[in-house]
Amino acid sequence: MHKGETMLKKTVHHCAFALALIAAPAFAAQWEPLPEKAPEPADNPTTAAKVELGKMLYFDPRFSKTGTVSCNSCHNLMEGGDDSRPVSFGVFGKKGGRNAPTVWNAAFHSVQFWDGRAPSLEEQAKGPVVNPVEMGMPTLEDAMKRVRQIPAYREYFVKAFGEDNPMTVDNAAKAVAAFERTLITPNSPYDRYVKGDKSAMTEQQVRGMNTFAQVGCTACHSGPAFNGPKLPEGKGFFQKFPVFDNELIKKYGLDEDLGRYEVTKKESDKHMFRVPTLRNVADTAPYFHNGAVPTLEEAVRIMAKSQLNRDLSDAQVADIVAFLNALTGEYPKIEMPRLPATPGTTLVTE
Repeated sequence: MHKGETMLKKTVHHCAFALALIAAPAFAAQWEPLPEKAPEPADNPTTAAKVELGKMLYFDPRFSKTGTVSCNSCHNLMEGGDDSRPVSFGVFGKKGGRNAPTVWNAAFHSVQFWDGRAPSLEEQAKGPVVNPVEMGMPTLEDAMKRVRQIPAYREYFVKAFGEDNPMTVDNAAKAVAAFERTLITPNSPYDRYVKGDKSAMTEQQVRGMNTFAQVGCTACHSGPAFNGPKLPEGKGFFQKFPVFDNELIKKYGLDEDLGRYEVTKKESDKHMFRVPTLRNVADTAPYFHNGAVPTLEEAVRIMAKSQLNRDLSDAQVADIVAFLNALTGEYPKIEMPRLPATPGTTLVTE
């Protein structure tokens, strides 16, 4: 097949996809509540001991190069699970290249990161530790050495994984992942509505839900987490962004990131991104992979124009935004853990 023919086929595919989105009727949507429990892999069942340990590791900054950056630094559980910045700051004040996605309900993604480079929460937990811009440790084993230098951590690893060599990188990642699988936010107004409580959503929110489906948003943002269909873990749901070029894309630089291509180097993966959840989206501004869009209203207009080639009216935007606010669920109470100390010494020398 010639290169020109390949590009023509891709163009036809994307145009057909966009036309299908435009034609999607409201009745095509299947409205599903968020499950009360997140799925878990067979090789890492969630236990109270793992969750307790994972929570401590999640909040502990001592495993970063400077001792200043923890998981919670960029994914703040006291708020929307992000850090409210366009991009995050890591060790030595370095800035990341992408907006920090929320960790709330991340357990419902089939792959992790914007580009889907981690097939599971366990693998995702390892990535930031050795990222030179984020936590900056030379290797995962270097980070684990710091954990082992804190004597009181051993009892928590033993409780979670038994006596036989419990303090490993893989077990630390399993503990963090187990904790993250408890970070779900069910019982939003939307959840109560689709379960039968027709007073849970306002008239405008219901109107926005129908508009959301009618204009085609549910073609990508479907399922209980509004992040696409349920797929086997490791097989991600990706979509091209943007599909249609326009002045808003240029204004916010939304076409500068090549997305999944940066991982695979496949031409077909250029500008492909994992579809993010819309759960609690009202709490996670700024928006998109570069965090360049400050408001939810603007984000809705951009998605309609760039993915569906539609110009929404002010009333349609207001209704969809009202509906998206109805996706804010109940955050579980998170108590800050007491981290094991290192009496009389420090692990951090930078």
